[in-house]
Amino acid sequence: MRVEELMSEAECCHEGDSIRDAARLMKEENVGFVPICNANKEPIGALTDRDIAVRVVADGRSPDETVETVMTRDVIGCRIGEELKDAERLMRDHRTSRVMVCDEGGKLRGVISLQDIAMSESEHAVGETVQEVKSDQPPAMH
Repeated sequence: MRVEELMSEAECCHEGDSIRDAARLMKEENVGFVPICNANKEPIGALTDRDIAVRVVADGRSPDETVETVMTRDVIGCRIGEELKDAERLMRDHRTSRVMVCDEGGKLRGVISLQDIAMSESEHAVGETVQEVKSDQPPAMH
């Protein structure tokens, strides 16, 4: 299976958007993860509902600050046309539950989540991926 067969469409926030804007988008889309993109719609980071709780609310920061002040800058992504197993490997290797999917030009086209994989894979395959993503042990070499 290829990544585009399973990915979900993703709305992104842009550089300069406020944390409040990102939180509103999460509420409207009923998601806990928002890619942050530059003007060319290329992902430059991500913001989660947990990031907002831990890096903004818990630290007493303003929700009017821009998303780039608190976003995670590591972009874990793959390209349209790649195999789903490659996205799973990225999740395991980087211990992340989401992978951004970009086109050949680097523009965001969607996101694959661990939940998407759980809904499409066998219990055994999902169990292995979840165990490695959530493990406190160093990633296994593949």
